Amino acid sequence: MKKSIPIIFTTTIICFLLVYSSNANSAQKSIQTFNPSSTSFKDGGNIPTSKFVYLTFDDGPTYVVTDALLDVLKSEKVKATFFIVGKEIEGKESILKRIYTEGHSIGLHTYSHNFKKIYLSSDKFIDEMERTSNKIQEITGFTSKIIRFPGGSSKRLNSLTLEKLHKKDFKIYDWNVDASDGINPHLSVAQLIKNAKIIRGNENVAIILMHCNSNNKNTVKSLPAIIKYYLDLGYEFKPITKDTPEYYYKFKN
Repeated sequence: MKKSIPIIFTTTIICFLLVYSSNANSAQKSIQTFNPSSTSFKDGGNIPTSKFVYLTFDDGPTYVVTDALLDVLKSEKVKATFFIVGKEIEGKESILKRIYTEGHSIGLHTYSHNFKKIYLSSDKFIDEMERTSNKIQEITGFTSKIIRFPGGSSKRLNSLTLEKLHKKDFKIYDWNVDASDGINPHLSVAQLIKNAKIIRGNENVAIILMHCNSNNKNTVKSLPAIIKYYLDLGYEFKPITKDTPEYYYKFKN
């Protein structure tokens, strides 16, 4: 009986290590949450050899900052994408029209931007997107189908919601570069520029998250340097369109 103890003990250790290894692998997979969803970018297949950068601005339109950003983009001859909050449109219709007529893309960022409301259910979320899309269509004649989850899709997107969104022809776009001007709109220009250089994942594609709230004045000041940085590295600036591969957080049901 005593001779069997080492065997039992060794077997127990081996089982423990196998379980630990399995759990570690699962944990590793769970933290690797941000990858492009589209087959154009994922699993190493058809990864673009050209380098693209997508400037995106959330939460507009606003009177001063959105116009100032448009001035910089026009001067630099660069197109961007503005994810619009529906309730912000009233009184700023001319700014929305300017975004559209100057060739930038318009995306949807819900109507209320109220997290407690928009994430009550997938139907409520979709209703907010459709309401914003209808408002934009009334003013510009353009129907937008590109969307961004306030706060990002992580922990909010599941297969049911994804199926419902795709049935409505919506396409989802998160980001892999965060200037962090939403968390802290008063970051220094130097810090914003530094943050905007950090790409997570495939470095051939940079989707930069920035904001155009009324307090994002330093974002405007940092934009020329950010544009120059990526141009010097050989990136091509593009707006997000319905033909751009989706880019959203992986999820587990």
